[in-house]
Amino acid sequence: MAQLAGVSQTTVSLVLGGNKQGIVIQEATRQRVLEAARTLGYVPDPAARRLAAASNNLLGVFSFTATFPTDPAHSYYPFLVGVEREAAARGFDLVLFTGSSSGGGRAEAPGALERVRLADGCLLFGRHVPTEPLRRLVADGFPLVHVGRRDEIAELAWVGADYVAASAEVVRHLVAAGHRRIVLVREDDDAPASTDRERGFREGLAGTEGAVVRVRTPAEELTPEWVRAQRAAGVTAFVAEETDTGAAWRALGEAVTAAGLRAPDDVSLALLGSPPPDLPGDGPVTGFDIPRAELGAAAVRALTDLLAGQRPGPTLARCPFRAGASSGPPPGVPR
Repeated sequence: MAQLAGVSQTTVSLVLGGNKQGIVIQEATRQRVLEAARTLGYVPDPAARRLAAASNNLLGVFSFTATFPTDPAHSYYPFLVGVEREAAARGFDLVLFTGSSSGGGRAEAPGALERVRLADGCLLFGRHVPTEPLRRLVADGFPLVHVGRRDEIAELAWVGADYVAASAEVVRHLVAAGHRRIVLVREDDDAPASTDRERGFREGLAGTEGAVVRVRTPAEELTPEWVRAQRAAGVTAFVAEETDTGAAWRALGEAVTAAGLRAPDDVSLALLGSPPPDLPGDGPVTGFDIPRAELGAAAVRALTDLLAGQRPGPTLARCPFRAGASSGPPPGVPR
């Protein structure tokens, strides 16, 4: 076709592709290319045109975790269930970007996130997200939606759970049961999910004495001796945050058991979220349920809105309270 029109192959591609780059092409040249296409019976390849337009009905999923959440026991797995169902209902396929899963650090490498451009847009999961690579993608207009509140990039769309209100409700439940000294155990970082839970914890105290303990290595810092010291100081209830590893909750439970205490008879335990499914238990834990599948579906809806040229507002989902069996009145208070 290029030979028939007397132009380069690049010029042919520009004309037949609609010249989205805005390169100046003489009208006579454009007409020669179109006439050559008609003469040769040229029919555009639909697949090639979708690729040229960067629209191929593919949604990406990128996880900033050490293990990609395809194991049903992983806390992110229900999100993926919701994502898959909603994507299928809307006619999209999924591309799972697993390159960050060999330790998490590779997501920070220069250009590591650029591969998400293979998809039309991408969903992001993870507590710790590299801001600058995301800022560049957002500035380029690439559609992104983060699952979880993210305010550091104003243009980044997100859907999240209302951890503030849910955490406050859990603490108010403990206060209503008679607890007057409560300790929150959380990871020592500034992930929005952690700061939201701490904010809710403080709001729920409503004048009751509370303390926040930040731990870097829960298994080493939350010891039986630490639990006994807290109990001797009058603490009757411990609250832990849920994370994708469940490290704080695991360590707290092990320390309480090793200290010779039982919940809820000797001490009350509550979790700002749900326990890891692999942990044994005597019954449901006091806490709240995160609507993970629903949030995954909401993230897909937000991403398809972006692809359609709309600007979705933040979604903040309610987390229903779970009374559980791990908490009760403090020792000595009638049940």
